[in-house]
Amino acid sequence: MGIQVVSFHCVLKNKLGRIISSTFNQNVMTDGPRDADTLIALVEGLQGLEKGEKRKISLRADQAYGFYNPKLVMICPLEEMIAETPIKLGENVTYVKNGKRTSYRVIGLTSDSVTLDANHPLAGQDLVFEIEATEARAATLEELGCIEVDTGARFH
Repeated sequence: MGIQVVSFHCVLKNKLGRIISSTFNQNVMTDGPRDADTLIALVEGLQGLEKGEKRKISLRADQAYGFYNPKLVMICPLEEMIAETPIKLGENVTYVKNGKRTSYRVIGLTSDSVTLDANHPLAGQDLVFEIEATEARAATLEELGCIEVDTGARFH
C-alpha cells in the first residue's frame, strides 16, 4: 500500500499488562524520516493498517527504548545544579559535564546531592502497543515532500 497517514488510539502496556499510557495520535506517517527516537519496529507494525483495524504490536526492550544502562546514572553535588526553581524528584533537567549537555531525569535527591538518570523512563521494558485505527489513507505527494517527474523519479 505504500506510505500511509494514520490516526489511531493507542494503549501502551508493559508485558505484564499494566497500562503505562493511553494516547490518540493523529496523522502519523507510517514511514519516512526517522530520528533517534523512532521506534522502527512500531513503525513497521503500523504498515498496511486499515480504518477500524485493531492491532497488538509487541516490542522487546531492545526494539523499544533499549536496555537499562546503569552507567547512565550519576550522583552529583546539589551545588553543581544550576536551577531557577528547586529541583524536584521525577523532573527532567539538563546537566552540562565537560561541555556536553545531557538530559536527565531526577531519580534521587538528598540535602546535598542529586541522582540523575539519562536512561529513557521505559528503558529495559518489553512493551505492548494496542492500536485501533480511526483513519488510514495513502500519503499524498505533498505529505511525502516529493515531486513526481515524468520519468517517475522522485526528488526529496
